[in-house]
Amino acid sequence: MTMMPPPVTVQAVQQFADFDKKRNKFAPLMAIVVLHIAGFYAIQSGLLSRVVTAAMPTITTISIIAPPAPPKPPAPSVPKTVELSAPVPRAVIPPLPLIAVAPSEPTITPPQPTRAEAAPVATAAPTAPSTPSPTPPAPSTPRTVSSVEYIKAPQLIYPNLSRRLGESGTVVLRILINEKGLPEQILIHKSTGYGNLDEAGRQAAQRALFKPMIENGKPVPVYVLVPLTFQLS
Repeated sequence: MTMMPPPVTVQAVQQFADFDKKRNKFAPLMAIVVLHIAGFYAIQSGLLSRVVTAAMPTITTISIIAPPAPPKPPAPSVPKTVELSAPVPRAVIPPLPLIAVAPSEPTITPPQPTRAEAAPVATAAPTAPSTPSPTPPAPSTPRTVSSVEYIKAPQLIYPNLSRRLGESGTVVLRILINEKGLPEQILIHKSTGYGNLDEAGRQAAQRALFKPMIENGKPVPVYVLVPLTFQLS
């Protein structure tokens, strides 16, 4: 016996139609909920970050390296100057000349003269004794006189330094006057105690001119002591 399906009632059809309407109404909302759940799961599991990383372009870093500097050219080598010594000429020894030796002939030796035949030896005449040559007289030392006459008296020039320092005194000079009346030698016989004054007195005497000393009708050199006084006014 074949069983028949239950009869479809109007109420059942109405309920199915209402359910279909409600399903069509809540379908978008359910899709949004499912998408949110899927996104939340992707964030929690790290799937979203991997997708974003795979989707983003890869950034490549390029470093520019400067080319190495070209090597410096080698400095030109300066040729060394080497002094060559001149070759020493070797001494050339000339060959000795060949001397032809003639055969010697027998020589005849004359007889030696006897003592009686020897020539008489001339005797030297006695030399006259040499007379000693007269020795020149020793030069006489000029004598010292007490005074002489001036043709040009010494003119004293007071040194400025001695004047500022207040130096004064008398210097006695021993002067050798030659045959022309010129002071040939000037010595300090007695000092003033100040070197500047002594030198000023010596220079003044050097510029002086004396009357020559006459003895036996001819001028002779003499020594004289000349005092020169430096005194501040």
